[in-house]
Amino acid sequence: MSAAELSAQRNRSIGLALGLAAFLSWGLFPLYFRAVEAVEVLELLAHRIVWSAVFLAPLVIYAKGYGPIRAALRQRRTVLLLSGSTILITLNWLIFIIAIVTERLLEASLGYYLNPLVSVLLGMVFLGERLGRLRWIGIAIAAVGVVNLAAQNDGFPWISLGLALCFGFYGLLRKQMALGARDGLFLETLLLFLPALLYLIWVQVQGQSLFLSGYSLRLDLLLLAAGAVTALPLMWFAGAARRLELGTVGIMQYITPTMQFLLAVLAFGEAFTQAHAITFACIWLGVGFFTTGSLLEGRRVAPAKAG
Repeated sequence: MSAAELSAQRNRSIGLALGLAAFLSWGLFPLYFRAVEAVEVLELLAHRIVWSAVFLAPLVIYAKGYGPIRAALRQRRTVLLLSGSTILITLNWLIFIIAIVTERLLEASLGYYLNPLVSVLLGMVFLGERLGRLRWIGIAIAAVGVVNLAAQNDGFPWISLGLALCFGFYGLLRKQMALGARDGLFLETLLLFLPALLYLIWVQVQGQSLFLSGYSLRLDLLLLAAGAVTALPLMWFAGAARRLELGTVGIMQYITPTMQFLLAVLAFGEAFTQAHAITFACIWLGVGFFTTGSLLEGRRVAPAKAG
């Protein structure tokens, strides 16, 4: 095996390790938020924003990433896109926290199964991307599953669709910015840093916060870790995406909702009804068609590019 082949194999192995670390971490996210669920929802969101900015700041400085950041902030279009992505990622975080504390992790996992399908549809509508027949069939079957849940469940599955749409549009906006995962997330959290910090100070002064109140040292440490918990998986994912084929990353991303689904049913004891069974069967079948279509289309494109 040549040196170039060894280097490529090593690079791919690193990519697989980083991808697994990212998707497994996101799959275990519900355990973290269950551990801090005593904290009020908005306060928990504020902690996530503040400590993410604090965690990322020295990394950006060490990597001398402030050059690209300054350049991005000079462009009005990038600032507008960044403002939109900040709102969307904050809504995504808020909805996910609500899903955990209200014991609706099943709906959250459904949202993350739907997210790749929503992202592709948005790419088609806004970026002119095209879909093959199998991927259209996959999306149609998944849509049937969502309609079934809306018709038979206790209400409209807003958590599932909210997570999928927020993250889908977030990815669409981020795709149009020349910012890496670390620098982009740092700017997004920095934009909300001051209001989030002021909110944390306010609830502390009002005596409404459990943080640093003597309630639990374990809780204090977990809240301080919110920045690392948020930023590290995203940085691992960015590293994996640079080293792996798009199809490989596409398949690996289903690790996260599968783990969340298993946690919801087996660990958290959420009710898995007949409506859930039909919906998830449709989603899994739709994902199967969609993934198969993506792989086949990727194989057709590769020879064409090589030619």
